[in-house]
Amino acid sequence: MVIYLPGKVRKEERPSMEEDELTPRQIVEELDKYVVGQHKAKRAVAIALRNRLRRQKLSPELAEEVAPKNIIMMGPTGIGKTEIARRLAKLTKSPFLKVEASKFTEVGYVGRDVESMVRDLAELSVNMVRMEKQEEVRDKAEKNAEERLLNLLLPSHRTTAKATASDTEMQTREKLRQQLREGLLEDRKVEMEITERKFPSFEIITSSGIEEMDINIKELLPGFFGGRSKKRKVTVADARRYLVNEEEQKLVDMEEVARLAVKRVEESGIIFLDEIDKIAGRGSTVGPDVSREGVQRDILPIVEGTTVNTRYGMVRTDHILFLAAGAFHVSKPSDLIPELQGRFPIRVELDSLGKDDFIRILTEPKNSLIKQYIALMDTEGVQLKFTKDAIEEIAEMAALVNQRTQDIGARRLYTIVEKLLDKISFEGPDLKKKVQVIDAHYVRKMLKDLVEDEDLSRYIL
Repeated sequence: MVIYLPGKVRKEERPSMEEDELTPRQIVEELDKYVVGQHKAKRAVAIALRNRLRRQKLSPELAEEVAPKNIIMMGPTGIGKTEIARRLAKLTKSPFLKVEASKFTEVGYVGRDVESMVRDLAELSVNMVRMEKQEEVRDKAEKNAEERLLNLLLPSHRTTAKATASDTEMQTREKLRQQLREGLLEDRKVEMEITERKFPSFEIITSSGIEEMDINIKELLPGFFGGRSKKRKVTVADARRYLVNEEEQKLVDMEEVARLAVKRVEESGIIFLDEIDKIAGRGSTVGPDVSREGVQRDILPIVEGTTVNTRYGMVRTDHILFLAAGAFHVSKPSDLIPELQGRFPIRVELDSLGKDDFIRILTEPKNSLIKQYIALMDTEGVQLKFTKDAIEEIAEMAALVNQRTQDIGARRLYTIVEKLLDKISFEGPDLKKKVQVIDAHYVRKMLKDLVEDEDLSRYIL
């Protein structure tokens, strides 16, 4: 029997090339590691991304005139539309936000508007830049935290200057420092002041959204929303984490972080507008379609290019890349208002997935479902082995259920494999036989009845 055993899940590898060295071909190759097929969509996003990198090398006057080539991806759910966009952003370390366009049509939707997507993107960008800056000052923060931790462990000498400290005191301090670095004091308790964070139990809605008024009140009344210190006894391990975090915050210049984050949003931000087909009109002028057209007109200025007020400053959306996606079962891109259509010049139709695609999805990607389950069960000491015919059987069943019920693409594999491994997952810690071979016979035994009973498969698979 030939056993197919994918390798263990490895930590995500960053591409070795710099962002501005990524050619369209290299971008597609990187996306191929996570998304199977859909070459036309990968090619389109690769060109759009490369054009943005090219624009940044132009003269400022000409670069200002080059608009991003926004893309509409069409196809049923579960075929990789969101994954392509998310992996593209991760590949280039771009701020990325996924938002469902249909949520802006909800009745009684208050406190948030279409501009909130830009404010959320700015928030994500600030977090990204802050984490990068904290990483840069991590070594210095750890040294400062170590000194403060030694002061906590030697409270009687907290105010003693190094220049005047006795040899005995210095020796004791250095001995503690060595023990700290060797991890011998992790469980010792120390008393330290910890700032408690309190948040308001009320919200004030303004024209700029809840989040804007919220931050303004916190700035005006800092004492009311936390900042009170309280002495607590914590372990050295917890104290170190708290002190390192506190020192990192002191060393990072938040004004510079905000400035860099806003620039990153404007130059390399990506917004993924999902379910855009849900706001496309269908020739009607009354009822819910009026709301849909209203949402399109609200989204239009954001995509065209406008300036949005955020807590970190004004953000221009002229060069943010917008990737839209929808199934377009009932409507079609031409049902969108002409102005919005014109802002999405590139249309890409993604292919539905079949048995061969499912086999590749189960085995090829670095984060494939099979590799995930092998790694999960390995934590219980259970070694899963999938035969080649078992993977083919799983793929065939997934394709069959998609054909008979509702086509949900690769997401069907999650329900199939979860049901297939239900018994092993439940009994995993208690299994005496630690090597479990999943072959075609086992797959048919566990799933045959569910797949053949169409009514049952609608509920379970």
